[in-house]
Amino acid sequence: MRRAVGGLLLAAGLAVAVNVQAAPPRVLSLDQCADQYVLALAPRETIAGLSPRADDEDAWLRSRARGAPLRRPTLETALAVRPDLVVRFWGGDPRLVRRLEASGARVVQIDEAADFDGVRANVRRVAAALDRRPQGEALIRDMDARLARSRGAWRGERALYLTPGGFTAGEGTLVGAMMAAAGLISVAGPGYSPVSLERLVLTPPRLLVLGFFDTSRRDRWGGGRHPQIRRLARSRAAASLPGSMLGCPAWFAAEGAERLAAAAPRR
Repeated sequence: MRRAVGGLLLAAGLAVAVNVQAAPPRVLSLDQCADQYVLALAPRETIAGLSPRADDEDAWLRSRARGAPLRRPTLETALAVRPDLVVRFWGGDPRLVRRLEASGARVVQIDEAADFDGVRANVRRVAAALDRRPQGEALIRDMDARLARSRGAWRGERALYLTPGGFTAGEGTLVGAMMAAAGLISVAGPGYSPVSLERLVLTPPRLLVLGFFDTSRRDRWGGGRHPQIRRLARSRAAASLPGSMLGCPAWFAAEGAERLAAAAPRR
């Protein structure tokens, strides 16, 4: 009888140990980009907190953020939540990150991505930390399918990317990779740079790709909002990509390529 009881207690203890070991980590996100990764990959019940901007108009998965706890990325808040895993792109200063790591939390960094290989690496890093590799691979498969459908749609047409603040992006940026995936060649130089609005009006490009023009509070008085630029955009814009698609190096950048490809003329 005692052996039977002892065996039951041992089995119960092992079951509890397995359950504790298998418990998913409590996850805290420190900025809006990290919010998108956490909302896409983490089980809802494990989300200890998202950033205050998780449900803003320029957040891609803002509808999924409804009802989730939104927390300011301060040291006091982060330590009170006691996360096991912290995901960040730019949020949280170095002191906060060091304290979180000292408290035992693992901090996972989303890196800037200049191409879709960089996006794949980000997705796999966060998915692995969350022990959600199959879900991460599903995001990548969907991204790659969209890129395949978009490939070469514009057949090498040249275009200029433009934001309301009067900036552009070319080779070596994720925007440039989105354009290239749809068969567009950026006429901008490498990286991000300001646009000469005078030159833009005098010698306009054949096509424009607009970005962030849907966000009402962004660069309201920027050069890209000038009346002459607006008139030019009405006649030459291939597509206008929403800010929610552009502010984070993530898998949904492929939907930008898909939108650009859909605007290509049928030949």
